[in-house]
Amino acid sequence: MDALFAFFYFACFAAIAGGAFALMRQNLRQTDWRAAPSAPRPHPEAPAPGDSVMYVDLSRERLESLYNQAG
Repeated sequence: MDALFAFFYFACFAAIAGGAFALMRQNLRQTDWRAAPSAPRPHPEAPAPGDSVMYVDLSRERLESLYNQAG
């Protein structure tokens, strides 16, 4: 019975080790180190150049003036 358990243990160990090796190999093959880095793509919701954008001014001076107006 011990021999059967040892065989089963080493068979599972070999399957897991083989799967880990295959995963590492595929990840390395998909990585192309020789390729030049490409320019990052803009975010789909990013405004086009020249579009007006709404924003909130949270500078210290602006917040202090708002605080002083409220009190």
